Amino acid sequence: MHKFICIFSALVAASLFLCSCGGGSSSGAPAPEGSRELITSASASTISISSGQICGYIDGGIYIYKGIPYAKASRFMEPQSPDSWEGVRSCRHYGPVSPHPVRTGWYNDESAFSMDWDDGYPDENCQNLNVWTPGVNDGKKRPVMVWLHGGGFNDGSSHEQLAYDGRNLAESGDVVVVSVNHRLNVLGFLDMSAFGGKWANSSNLGMKDIVKALEWVKENISVFGGDPSNVTIFGQSGGGGKVSTLLATPSAKGLFHKAIVHSGSQARVMEQKYSRLIGQETAKILGIKPSDIDEILSVPYEDLLEAGVAAIAAVQPTAVADGFKTFLFGWAPTVDGDFLPTHPFDEVAPECSKDIPMMVGSTKTEFMMSGFIPGMKGAGLDRIKEYYRSRFGDRVDEYVEMFAKTYPDYEPRDLMDFDMIFRPMALHQCDLKVAQGGAPVYNFLFRWESPVLDGALRSGHCLDLPFAFNNAALYRTETGGGPEAIELARIMSTAWVNFARTGNPNPVKGMPSWMPYTAEDNVTMTFDNECEVWHGRDKALLQFDASFGGARTLH
Repeated sequence: MHKFICIFSALVAASLFLCSCGGGSSSGAPAPEGSRELITSASASTISISSGQICGYIDGGIYIYKGIPYAKASRFMEPQSPDSWEGVRSCRHYGPVSPHPVRTGWYNDESAFSMDWDDGYPDENCQNLNVWTPGVNDGKKRPVMVWLHGGGFNDGSSHEQLAYDGRNLAESGDVVVVSVNHRLNVLGFLDMSAFGGKWANSSNLGMKDIVKALEWVKENISVFGGDPSNVTIFGQSGGGGKVSTLLATPSAKGLFHKAIVHSGSQARVMEQKYSRLIGQETAKILGIKPSDIDEILSVPYEDLLEAGVAAIAAVQPTAVADGFKTFLFGWAPTVDGDFLPTHPFDEVAPECSKDIPMMVGSTKTEFMMSGFIPGMKGAGLDRIKEYYRSRFGDRVDEYVEMFAKTYPDYEPRDLMDFDMIFRPMALHQCDLKVAQGGAPVYNFLFRWESPVLDGALRSGHCLDLPFAFNNAALYRTETGGGPEAIELARIMSTAWVNFARTGNPNPVKGMPSWMPYTAEDNVTMTFDNECEVWHGRDKALLQFDASFGGARTLH
């Protein structure tokens, strides 16, 4: 059983680094790029923000500003307000991204084709954000949706996926969309606080960057036609972990008012006992004495990252021996008793976000074992059952029977590919939120399967994002761009916008009424060619898996 969980954990960790719902027309699809007028004259888009004047461009009536500085920071120091500038600053192209490890996904042709990442250009001065809005200085108070990208807390950026482009969501939803770059990996989460003095507040710098970005939104978003009193944060995978962490961050209280977690319901993070050891071990590996710790400021990034990764490997056995468990060990937020007083969603939901409505969900086949495990692609039922004996023993037939009751039209590979990690974590987060007795939480499961690459993508990790952003037609290498995908994108993005506007995803044409989650029947909206509301349909199956040490042991 332990081996089985470790395989799943390794797959998830490796990957982190790196449709119609009732028919109808596709009237919610955005206009093709070639049919939209592009206005690039500075005079048409120049506005004044807290640091000075900026200009962007206008794409089919949507004002777009990219690479706006929201903070500045020296290495391992807390973020400060950005410097002001004279004249008009051009903000027409994405700004630099946090340095991060080489993306191994480029070496897999099918992944490279379908994801088609934009890795941008790295720079440690990466505190910048992007804004898409239907209007500026127009006195409107549109809902604001702030996107936090995935990649664990290790890599990724505000524009790594075409799905993140906020233009179509801003247009179809009449909302202001913001996406954020911030420090990652060793730059954002190496805890140097054990060295005291100016290093005392060096943990959680990546999260502190995000809080600074939210402060910038509060101060400036009205210029972009947004309502600073109606801000929704949303993120996927590591971005969902960032949302989960912000919900437990006192300094972020009042900076956002709703939250959406896609496939990233992180319950536990790092503890300072271990994060400080990693910081000390990193300095030791680099040959830097505590008395000379300032030398770490001039270490080349690649050497710093290599030492940090080695330090994590050296410290982790101590955490394992202590019985400490967390979904991501190393580059992650730290419970420091100050910025982050507690684990986000461990035994209880955080009190500081009790009144924040939430949407929480995942995809049906997050990381498909049939595509990861050698020899399992195309495996028949007998081979799959034999594989699962290492987990379920002589109760493997019981598992198959229970799966068949949950999914009567299943095919053998579904037994392997159905997600048993992110969905239990999402339900755990929903359970804690409900038990708190505060604002409601809505649960979702994305079940639509992509036709791309002969269906190899299934409903995998990240596939829900082009739909939430209304980018199914834009991100065709993920969705195929067919009419069913475009219609589902209309439905999902409308529900997301409704939630951002009112805290309730209803009503949406083509989607059944979506009721808040309850612990009794696990109300779940499932998004597929035909959207359905589940009432605990997969509860017994998930409980069966949990009895063998399922995902909750990975929190």
